[in-house]
Amino acid sequence: MEIVTARLALRRPEPADLETIFAIHRDPEACRHNPSDLLVTVADAEHLYSRWDDHWRRHGFGYWVVEERGSRKILGFAGLKVVRFREIEVLNLFYRLDPAAWGNAVATEAATAVVSWAGQHLPDWPILARVRPANVASQRVALRAGLSRAEHLDDEGEDGPDWLFVTRWPADRS
Repeated sequence: MEIVTARLALRRPEPADLETIFAIHRDPEACRHNPSDLLVTVADAEHLYSRWDDHWRRHGFGYWVVEERGSRKILGFAGLKVVRFREIEVLNLFYRLDPAAWGNAVATEAATAVVSWAGQHLPDWPILARVRPANVASQRVALRAGLSRAEHLDDEGEDGPDWLFVTRWPADRS
Protein backbone atom coordinates (compact mmCIF):
# COMPACT_ATOMS: atom_id res chain seq x y z
CA MET A 1 0.00 0.00 0.00
CA GLU A 2 1.35 3.39 -0.95
CA ILE A 3 0.23 6.93 -0.17
CA VAL A 4 1.23 9.51 -2.78
CA THR A 5 1.30 13.27 -2.29
CA ALA A 6 2.56 16.13 -4.44
CA ARG A 7 6.19 15.51 -3.46
CA LEU A 8 6.22 12.28 -1.50
CA ALA A 9 5.54 8.57 -1.71
CA LEU A 10 4.87 6.71 1.54
CA ARG A 11 5.26 2.93 1.46
CA ARG A 12 5.47 -0.01 3.84
CA PRO A 13 8.99 -0.60 5.21
CA GLU A 14 10.91 -3.60 3.96
CA PRO A 15 14.14 -5.32 5.07
CA ALA A 16 16.15 -3.26 2.57
CA ASP A 17 15.28 -0.17 4.66
CA LEU A 18 17.20 -1.38 7.73
CA GLU A 19 20.26 0.72 6.93
CA THR A 20 18.18 3.90 6.75
CA ILE A 21 16.15 2.99 9.84
CA PHE A 22 19.43 2.63 11.70
CA ALA A 23 21.01 5.78 10.22
CA ILE A 24 18.10 8.04 11.19
CA HIS A 25 17.45 6.47 14.59
CA ARG A 26 21.10 6.55 15.65
CA ASP A 27 21.35 10.27 14.82
CA PRO A 28 21.20 12.23 18.10
CA GLU A 29 19.80 15.26 16.25
CA ALA A 30 16.93 13.23 14.73
CA CYS A 31 16.07 11.90 18.20
CA ARG A 32 16.88 15.09 20.13
CA HIS A 33 13.41 15.36 21.68
CA ASN A 34 13.02 11.60 22.16
CA PRO A 35 16.47 10.35 23.21
CA SER A 36 15.03 7.02 24.38
CA ASP A 37 14.40 6.27 20.67
CA LEU A 38 18.12 6.39 19.84
CA LEU A 39 19.45 3.13 18.45
CA VAL A 40 22.94 1.91 19.23
CA THR A 41 23.36 -1.24 17.14
CA VAL A 42 22.16 -2.71 13.88
CA ALA A 43 20.43 -5.36 16.00
CA ASP A 44 18.40 -2.54 17.59
CA ALA A 45 17.31 -1.44 14.10
CA GLU A 46 16.40 -5.02 13.20
CA HIS A 47 14.27 -5.24 16.34
CA LEU A 48 12.58 -1.92 15.54
CA TYR A 49 11.88 -3.02 11.97
CA SER A 50 10.49 -6.31 13.29
CA ARG A 51 8.04 -4.43 15.56
CA TRP A 52 6.99 -2.19 12.66
CA ASP A 53 6.52 -5.20 10.37
CA ASP A 54 4.54 -7.08 13.02
CA HIS A 55 2.20 -4.08 13.37
CA TRP A 56 1.66 -4.04 9.59
CA ARG A 57 0.88 -7.78 9.60
CA ARG A 58 -1.58 -7.45 12.48
CA HIS A 59 -3.34 -4.22 11.44
CA GLY A 60 -2.72 -3.67 7.72
CA PHE A 61 -1.09 -0.28 8.35
CA GLY A 62 1.70 1.20 10.44
CA TYR A 63 4.75 3.37 9.92
CA TRP A 64 5.50 4.22 6.30
CA VAL A 65 8.84 5.02 4.70
CA VAL A 66 8.70 8.61 3.42
CA GLU A 67 10.39 8.96 0.05
CA GLU A 68 10.91 11.85 -2.32
CA ARG A 69 8.72 10.95 -5.31
CA GLY A 70 11.13 11.70 -8.12
CA SER A 71 14.32 10.25 -6.69
CA ARG A 72 12.82 7.70 -4.26
CA LYS A 73 15.35 9.02 -1.74
CA ILE A 74 14.28 8.08 1.79
CA LEU A 75 13.63 11.17 3.87
CA GLY A 76 12.32 9.47 7.01
CA PHE A 77 9.27 7.76 8.43
CA ALA A 78 5.69 8.67 9.29
CA GLY A 79 2.66 6.68 10.23
CA LEU A 80 0.25 5.34 12.79
CA LYS A 81 0.52 2.74 15.52
CA VAL A 82 -2.25 1.30 17.67
CA VAL A 83 -1.50 2.14 21.31
CA ARG A 84 -3.42 2.14 24.58
CA PHE A 85 -3.85 5.56 26.15
CA ARG A 86 -6.12 6.26 29.10
CA GLU A 87 -7.71 2.84 28.79
CA ILE A 88 -8.71 3.16 25.13
CA GLU A 89 -7.02 2.14 21.91
CA VAL A 90 -5.94 5.08 19.76
CA LEU A 91 -3.70 5.71 16.78
CA ASN A 92 -0.38 7.29 17.69
CA LEU A 93 0.85 9.63 14.94
CA PHE A 94 4.60 9.36 14.41
CA TYR A 95 6.96 11.29 12.16
CA ARG A 96 10.74 11.27 12.20
CA LEU A 97 12.84 12.62 9.38
CA ASP A 98 16.50 12.74 8.53
CA PRO A 99 17.57 16.20 9.79
CA ALA A 100 18.75 16.95 6.23
CA ALA A 101 15.04 16.93 5.23
CA TRP A 102 13.94 19.35 7.97
CA GLY A 103 12.60 22.77 7.13
CA ASN A 104 10.95 21.88 3.82
CA ALA A 105 7.47 20.99 5.14
CA VAL A 106 8.12 17.31 4.42
CA ALA A 107 6.95 16.26 7.89
CA THR A 108 3.77 18.30 7.49
CA GLU A 109 3.06 16.81 4.07
CA ALA A 110 3.68 13.26 5.30
CA ALA A 111 1.72 13.66 8.55
CA THR A 112 -1.19 15.30 6.73
CA ALA A 113 -1.27 12.42 4.24
CA VAL A 114 -1.26 9.86 7.06
CA VAL A 115 -4.05 11.65 8.96
CA SER A 116 -6.07 11.94 5.75
CA TRP A 117 -5.55 8.23 5.03
CA ALA A 118 -6.77 7.39 8.56
CA GLY A 119 -9.81 9.61 8.10
CA GLN A 120 -10.79 7.56 5.05
CA HIS A 121 -9.82 4.08 6.27
CA LEU A 122 -10.10 4.30 10.08
CA PRO A 123 -12.62 7.10 10.68
CA ASP A 124 -13.72 5.91 14.12
CA TRP A 125 -10.23 5.93 15.63
CA PRO A 126 -8.93 8.95 17.58
CA ILE A 127 -5.45 9.99 16.51
CA LEU A 128 -3.01 11.45 18.98
CA ALA A 129 0.49 12.87 18.77
CA ARG A 130 2.75 13.15 21.80
CA VAL A 131 5.07 16.14 21.47
CA ARG A 132 7.67 17.55 23.83
CA PRO A 133 6.97 21.13 24.97
CA ALA A 134 10.29 22.32 23.49
CA ASN A 135 9.66 20.71 20.09
CA VAL A 136 7.87 23.65 18.49
CA ALA A 137 8.41 22.35 14.94
CA SER A 138 6.68 19.06 15.76
CA GLN A 139 3.82 20.94 17.41
CA ARG A 140 3.33 22.90 14.18
CA VAL A 141 3.32 19.67 12.17
CA ALA A 142 0.63 18.15 14.39
CA LEU A 143 -1.55 21.26 14.09
CA ARG A 144 -1.10 21.53 10.33
CA ALA A 145 -1.92 17.84 9.94
CA GLY A 146 -5.33 18.51 11.49
CA LEU A 147 -4.80 17.71 15.16
CA SER A 148 -5.73 20.10 17.97
CA ARG A 149 -3.94 20.78 21.23
CA ALA A 150 -5.52 18.78 24.07
CA GLU A 151 -3.98 20.15 27.27
CA HIS A 152 -6.33 18.08 29.44
CA LEU A 153 -4.61 14.93 28.12
CA ASP A 154 -1.00 15.99 28.74
CA ASP A 155 1.00 13.21 30.31
CA GLU A 156 4.47 12.23 31.45
CA GLY A 157 6.34 10.32 28.74
CA GLU A 158 9.55 8.32 28.65
CA ASP A 159 11.61 11.41 27.86
CA GLY A 160 9.71 14.00 29.88
CA PRO A 161 6.38 15.79 29.60
CA ASP A 162 4.19 14.94 26.61
CA TRP A 163 1.92 17.60 25.19
CA LEU A 164 -0.99 15.89 23.47
CA PHE A 165 -2.56 16.76 20.14
CA VAL A 166 -5.63 14.86 18.93
CA THR A 167 -8.04 14.66 16.00
CA ARG A 168 -10.94 14.15 18.37
CA TRP A 169 -11.36 12.65 21.79
CA PRO A 170 -14.33 10.87 23.34
CA ALA A 171 -15.95 13.41 25.70
CA ASP A 172 -16.22 10.92 28.56
CA ARG A 173 -12.56 9.80 28.31
CA SER A 174 -10.61 12.80 29.59
